[in-house]
Amino acid sequence: MAGSKSVVLAALVANGAIAILKFFAFVLTGSPSMLSEVYHSISDTGNQVFLLVGIRYSDRAADQSHPFGYGKAQFFYSFLVSVLLFGIAGWESVKHGYEAILNPHTVTVDPITLLGIGPFPAWYVSVVVLLGAIGFELYAFAKANAELQRQITNYGWSGIPEAFKKTSDVTTLTAYTEDTIALLGAALALVGIVLTQLTGNPIYDAVTALLIGLMLMGFAVALAWENKRLLLGESLHPDVESDLRDVIAAHEGVTHVDGFRTMFVGPAEALVTAEVSFDKSLITGDIDEDITQIETELKATDDRVKIVYLEPEL
Repeated sequence: MAGSKSVVLAALVANGAIAILKFFAFVLTGSPSMLSEVYHSISDTGNQVFLLVGIRYSDRAADQSHPFGYGKAQFFYSFLVSVLLFGIAGWESVKHGYEAILNPHTVTVDPITLLGIGPFPAWYVSVVVLLGAIGFELYAFAKANAELQRQITNYGWSGIPEAFKKTSDVTTLTAYTEDTIALLGAALALVGIVLTQLTGNPIYDAVTALLIGLMLMGFAVALAWENKRLLLGESLHPDVESDLRDVIAAHEGVTHVDGFRTMFVGPAEALVTAEVSFDKSLITGDIDEDITQIETELKATDDRVKIVYLEPEL
């Protein structure tokens, strides 16, 4: 959890600074792709706020109304990020880019002087801001990637694609994907602005604004889909379930595992339930001790196992 929080805080600082700089550049130049990037960075900043709220809410202790804790709050707030922030920002960027394509016009801005430097073309500001944004995003991306790579090593996943399918840490997943899209968006905007200035054709700037919006909307759909599986109560991967089931079956005194179920109740927090047939010669005290040992073994096998319920069958 601490790793996820540091990833979000790094992205929050980076995106907040970037949003202000991009807006300043848009005001100076009127660039369509820069406006799309303003929408993008504002949504990114709001994203981090939502994720931090989710992390804080999920830290609440379990109570009578939520006996398995509040871990799923992170799934919910990450889902809100995809629908409210990236969806809206993506749609506004697409709409603005589409209008710019239909009605292309070159924005003429007088040379400016900043901090005693100049005069120089105003679009230079956009280039500098986007290069700075790429630098900030690389920092945030490195933090998210380090956390995701830690999880890949810890759980023996083959790489990023498998991590996306199996991870329950939607906070890190969201930050990683968002930072990737942010880097691509800034690179696209940079290409569009430079091509427009070199050729004098505003269509390049307009098209990149549209592409940035489409990327944001695509990410919104993908992120919503990933959160849906966890909100609906996804189980641990079948390979992991098989290993955990084998732990129970291999315990001395266990004759059969009659029922076995798992479910994520929060990021890296899984519930395991099983109906277990014990040797009929065992007495009640022995069974209680065996259940305690099995619970310890399950949690040692996979550190995501936090809650275990075993029902003995004789």
